[in-house]
Amino acid sequence: MDESSVLIIIPAHNEADALAGVIGEVKSSLPAAGVVVVDDGSTDETPRIALESGAELLSLPYNLGIGSSMQTGFKLAAQKGYGIAVQVDGDGQHDPREVRLLLEPILRGECDMTVGSRYLEKNDYSGSAGRRLGTALFSRMLSLMVGQKLTDATSGFRAINRRLIEHFAHDYPRDYPEVEALMVAHMARCRIREIPVRMRQRGGGRSSINSFRSVYYMVKVLLALLVVATRGRAPKVS
Repeated sequence: MDESSVLIIIPAHNEADALAGVIGEVKSSLPAAGVVVVDDGSTDETPRIALESGAELLSLPYNLGIGSSMQTGFKLAAQKGYGIAVQVDGDGQHDPREVRLLLEPILRGECDMTVGSRYLEKNDYSGSAGRRLGTALFSRMLSLMVGQKLTDATSGFRAINRRLIEHFAHDYPRDYPEVEALMVAHMARCRIREIPVRMRQRGGGRSSINSFRSVYYMVKVLLALLVVATRGRAPKVS
């Protein structure tokens, strides 16, 4: 594997507590890969820490959300000709040592997108009851819509190949994009595979999803899935 063809995209909003550790682990696991932190309007030391830790930094003017952060990273990947882009969150929950697990099926040409699943195999992960319920609901609904069993539709630990990099650089969901992005990839006739991974506890910061936003999140995502499904199947990404 030519690691220099891989770009690790780390979206970060006020992740100063965990970010240096995440970047350090990424560089240790994939020393030749590109690493970019997309600072989503942080008000703490996130931008400084990103630069001091040796990552490239892209800063959004204010908090635009995870979708805009990731699309910014995909645009960079497309412009610089990277073959694979990997999302690793800045809160320390994703283990960079498992990035290679996401890369292998793509490198073998078996799929266009891999998603790290917390639920594909039994492990000691324990999220909140509301989060588990939402993930189960979205995964079941999406499985029915795409005709493929998915277990962790809300996972933000994922990798995509060049075809999807170019597609997502131009068309990527903005608000809570993880579930909708899977539907977009399916409608573009891209192949998706889940890979079993382990998730860790947050290394700092706090989740942006509280009780009220959880309800908003569920309603918004369900509506978004229906909208994407009614667009009609897009031409196959080439």
